[in-house]
Amino acid sequence: MAEIIIAGFGGQGVLVLGQVITYAGMLEDKNVSWLPSYGPEQRGGTCNCSVVVTDGEVGSPLVTKPSVAIIMNGPSFDRFEPTVKPGGLVLYNSSLVHKKPSRDDVQAIAVPANEIADELGNTRVANMVMLGAFIEATGLVKKESIEAALKEVISERHHHLIPLNMQAFERGRAYQ
Repeated sequence: MAEIIIAGFGGQGVLVLGQVITYAGMLEDKNVSWLPSYGPEQRGGTCNCSVVVTDGEVGSPLVTKPSVAIIMNGPSFDRFEPTVKPGGLVLYNSSLVHKKPSRDDVQAIAVPANEIADELGNTRVANMVMLGAFIEATGLVKKESIEAALKEVISERHHHLIPLNMQAFERGRAYQ
């Protein structure tokens, strides 16, 4: 079972990242939940989502003690890094988080997601870079499920961006 918190600023694709993981889990016949949480701001405000992917029952869609935290910015790092279960994974965007986890009881992976996304020509795919690193570290779902999930989660008018998203995903996997 993976109980995941994904957190960052609005506009960083935090909720989409959670939806892609959730949908990929569904495609693999796993039990899933996705619960968004955000302030009244559309862009720039903080947002996060709880994602549960399991072969068993989903006890609660709300994740308070995650096994994994995927963190896109500094304020979210400060808020969620302490909540990860001992033995868990803290995956963070080192482009915007300028410190290391203070704990030695979690695995920490720093990924310069914004720099990698910039190299690909679009900072908005930093979330897919993080997704690639996450999947490489955990093997939670298959690459094919991620690609199929993108086709369902991203609106049809943006389907032309799926190849770029998959390229960012692969760069994240390779970085890990």
